[in-house]
Amino acid sequence: MGEGVDPTQMCQSLVEKVARGRQLQAETDPGLLMLFEDWLEELEGEVVPWVKESSRREPRELAQKLGISEAGAAFLLRKLQREGRLS
Repeated sequence: MGEGVDPTQMCQSLVEKVARGRQLQAETDPGLLMLFEDWLEELEGEVVPWVKESSRREPRELAQKLGISEAGAAFLLRKLQREGRLS
């Protein structure tokens, strides 16, 4: 990726587009969307057990664990909380 590009911000933007549903279909290649959704699902599959086992919700710690930005980790935590997947 180019210098100064934060892939987490790019992913967060894409997730927001996914939430808009049909509009995304006109903007994104379906194959790329599937790859992104698979990647996001894998990350979420690591976050949920980590939070449940450790009772930690610090974005900085999660970012280090997953190798993503702190903003990306915070986004994942908020998303999972909104969805009720973190108690």
